[in-house]
Amino acid sequence: MSGNCVSYVSHTFCLFMFSDEKKPCPLCPEEKYKACYSHKLHRHLQNLHWKVSVEFEGYRMCICHLPCRPVKPNFIGDQTFSKMGAHYHCIVCSATITRRTDMISHINRHVNKGETESSRASAPTAFPPSLLITTQQSATEVRVLPNYSTPQKTDSYFNPKMKLNRQLIFCALAVLAEERKPIECLDAFGATGIMGLQWAKHLRSSVKVTINDCNENSVTMIQENCHLNKMKVKLNAKEEDNDEAMGDGEENTDTIEVTKMDANVIMHLRSFDFIHLDPFGTSVNYLDSAFCNVRNFGIVSLTSTDISSLYAKAQHVALRHYGCNIVRTEYYKELAARIVIAAVTRAAARCNKGIDVLLSVALEHFVLVVVRVLRGPSPADDSAKKIRYLIHCQWCEERIFQKEGNMVEENPYQQLPCDCHGSMPGKTAVVLGPLWSGALFNTGFLRRMFFEAAHYGLDEAQSLLKTLVCEAECTTLKPYSIYSSYDENKQEECGVYIKTPNTSAESLLIHGKRKSEEVVQNAGKRQKSENSAEHPAFYYNIHRHSIKGMNMPKLNKFLSYLCEAGYRVSRTHFDPMGVRTNAPLAQFKTILMKYSAPTYTGGQVEGPVHLAEDLFRERAEMLRVGTRFWFP
Repeated sequence: MSGNCVSYVSHTFCLFMFSDEKKPCPLCPEEKYKACYSHKLHRHLQNLHWKVSVEFEGYRMCICHLPCRPVKPNFIGDQTFSKMGAHYHCIVCSATITRRTDMISHINRHVNKGETESSRASAPTAFPPSLLITTQQSATEVRVLPNYSTPQKTDSYFNPKMKLNRQLIFCALAVLAEERKPIECLDAFGATGIMGLQWAKHLRSSVKVTINDCNENSVTMIQENCHLNKMKVKLNAKEEDNDEAMGDGEENTDTIEVTKMDANVIMHLRSFDFIHLDPFGTSVNYLDSAFCNVRNFGIVSLTSTDISSLYAKAQHVALRHYGCNIVRTEYYKELAARIVIAAVTRAAARCNKGIDVLLSVALEHFVLVVVRVLRGPSPADDSAKKIRYLIHCQWCEERIFQKEGNMVEENPYQQLPCDCHGSMPGKTAVVLGPLWSGALFNTGFLRRMFFEAAHYGLDEAQSLLKTLVCEAECTTLKPYSIYSSYDENKQEECGVYIKTPNTSAESLLIHGKRKSEEVVQNAGKRQKSENSAEHPAFYYNIHRHSIKGMNMPKLNKFLSYLCEAGYRVSRTHFDPMGVRTNAPLAQFKTILMKYSAPTYTGGQVEGPVHLAEDLFRERAEMLRVGTRFWFP
């Protein structure tokens, strides 16, 4: 037998041996299994070959007992078949694998590399319509496979849980589209193409959308979804006619360019104003390409889904991908955002570009970072200086960024506000990082994002953006207080007035070198005006620092107590019970203890509790010695 025998059987394969004639087994030698009738042959195939088969892309790679390996000369010189038992043949590369577990690992490596194209010439190039499921999100319809939620098993990965992520990215793009028109935007990992379709469907002529994917099946799915949403497809510099997909009397002026390239290749070849990266896992492999050709004052957004490493569950992976030493802390989500921004900053600095962080969100399933690109060596140097190491106390979880400079300190523990090193045995602190030490939000940009969310009716994004604006300003939430800082260009939405910069088309459609320089200078001035005072770094979890035997006050009440004490304070989206404040941890716990009631008094109180003098002195002494003993 030759080595070209491939033992795979399709799910829809109809047995040709169902006839009155005797047929041999196509996967066994004739001397091992003689020809028989169809019912016996079917039972033989099902029990021996199909039960231990490996499924991939609708095909079964069945176990093969034929001598498929090439002949080898023996010690006499005669050519004989090499001895081997049962084996499998890979449908992608036609490799011969002996064990089933090795075959599964071999196929998984093909999937991880994106090599999912079958080596068979007769493999189907499009998905049967009967297998597709139509789903809708934000007035955009897409067709997906039934296993769309499993990225390892499908070419058209679609995650409904990322709806909020897509809304935030859309709002950021909508804000950029108001600054300059038209803008060229890229969805580097299209999958089903739903994100790029939402951009083109709602922003229309303001954007020129390019959806890219390196997988041929995904590109086919993207084209079908473009036709489903009555969009023209531009493929390989040629525009497809989509008259059949459109209904009678409908006009279609929107065109989406669909490309099949590696993400690094297309970002090196072309320049874009807006780039979004959403690979499966980490995005550090694509950062250099993204910042290579992105235009000045453009925006790069990236979604990181490798939360096991970013959230300190796989610390060695975080060191490998991001070059950061981390441990699990109470502020691990903000730590993850600062890790990603540090990697973005280093990649931008290598291209002589700086960044302005517009948005940082870390939720259960993803970490989203949106930055604006500032071209030039000076912004690159300024951004690189904001990457520092963090000193973290393992007893009380107090933390502080290291001071600037290269000189080695004799006692680095003195930088921490706590005195755990003097009262506790051994080494009490660790050095984490390097991390981004600057601001995580741009208040002015968040305000304009909120207006776009209200304009397009994105309710989920509106509620989160309200929290982000208050967190960026480090203030408590008040009705309509987030719109009070603008003085010009009022706009009304749902009875609420919003003021935005004047970004009319007439002010942007100007020509000439001097005029272009003025536009860039105005954009830079707007960036500086939108950057308010930086918010305090990190936050404290009120439950993590609660006092044993005491009932702590309500969170909103506690925020007001911190404000009365003269500290900046706000809630944070990173933790529903987190408090972002510039108060040191010792003062934070002192105020928390002051307004907490003993458990036996039966409830929480609205004002300060005058404890007995001996009880207060005892708890203060315990707090000075070591706050770890206060944990419940």
